[in-house]
Amino acid sequence: MRRKLCLVLALVLSTVSCAGTQVRPDSGTIRVPQNAKTITEAVDAARDGDLILVDPGVYKESVRIKAPNVTLRGTKRGGVVIDGEVRRANGIVVTAAGVSVENLTVRNHTLNGVLFTGLSDGNGGLARGSDGYHKLDPNAFPPLQGFRVSYVTASNNALYGIYAFDAQHGVIEDSYASGSADSGFYVGQCKPCDIVVRRNVAERNAVGYEGTNASGDMFVLGNRFSGNRVGLTSNSDYQEAFVPQENATIAGNLVTHNAEPASPAQADGAFGLGVGLAGGRGNTVLRNRISANPSTGLALGSSEDLPPQGNKVQGNVITGNGVDFAYTASTRSPGADNCLQDNEIGSLRPEDLKSCATGPGVPLPKVAAPRGVPFTEVAPPPAQPDLPNAATAPPNPARGLPGRFDLAAVLLPPEDLFADRSAVRS
Repeated sequence: MRRKLCLVLALVLSTVSCAGTQVRPDSGTIRVPQNAKTITEAVDAARDGDLILVDPGVYKESVRIKAPNVTLRGTKRGGVVIDGEVRRANGIVVTAAGVSVENLTVRNHTLNGVLFTGLSDGNGGLARGSDGYHKLDPNAFPPLQGFRVSYVTASNNALYGIYAFDAQHGVIEDSYASGSADSGFYVGQCKPCDIVVRRNVAERNAVGYEGTNASGDMFVLGNRFSGNRVGLTSNSDYQEAFVPQENATIAGNLVTHNAEPASPAQADGAFGLGVGLAGGRGNTVLRNRISANPSTGLALGSSEDLPPQGNKVQGNVITGNGVDFAYTASTRSPGADNCLQDNEIGSLRPEDLKSCATGPGVPLPKVAAPRGVPFTEVAPPPAQPDLPNAATAPPNPARGLPGRFDLAAVLLPPEDLFADRSAVRS
């Protein structure tokens, strides 16, 4: 009789457990497992602006956050683990505005570690196209407004580690991604994006960072993209909305030694490439250090019939690569007004350093690519720093992002940028 009564009460009052513990205390902070046994139970009970604070443990669930302005935070980054067991598709899916995900680990998912997207069905779940392989209808699915990923480790996920798709006004910061069979960090289908990706580490991925049709106030600043198969790409792609890609700034990044054999391989992926820009317009590549990539340091070219136009490469150090700079625009879509200024580029003559490339270029150099390893077999990540005061800090909803920052303060990075967070040694 008591069991039947408990089941009835659970249906009537879902925020109270059978033991009498209130899932959502009046304080607006839901503790896991003190108030809720699982993260899913906590997010289902959460309301606008709540903090969900998770104690260490391995949580074998797929979490979907549908309430706005929620902060999901682990008390210990390496100890709070959402594990997909190579059975579940996504670790954390956010379809509500203003959500922050902080200080935890997501691993072993067959698609994504963390996904923020406006592709939501009527119940706050994922709609068709959320896998990134169906073209977005921006009118049917307006972008998610406001998100934050901070101090998150995403490892051994089959597609993307941290993925923002059809989302605007966000920050991905101080996070780590490895073992992604596509990209460690991915931003796609936003215009204007109003997104900053900063102070992250990506290694042992097929691609460290990828931005596809990510345009307008899109900033990739001060990251370490080293020890992947490819360091960083920004491209236009007709499979997604908002073609062409334009007006992104890539500044202050360390992009080195991207020829890691112990990483997952894409079916058509490159190998040994530092930075690749394809079919973009009006992008700025500023004060990056790009070195020791055995194919090409920086490649600037076309994407199908989309030419590179009006891109600026300024103040970079691009040395010690197989080819330091390659202009690869095709005869079908020759580019125009792609200008280099004040760079240190080892394999260019001094008189070329202030030139502007127009017209067709040369094919991208290629190096032999090793087979790669399954994403499940990529080595685990090293220990990563915790969010300061994670257990006591107040909720941190993702509103008013990315906020103001000074691009002039983003300097050329040192050769050992974030080396203490990296497992891949140069």
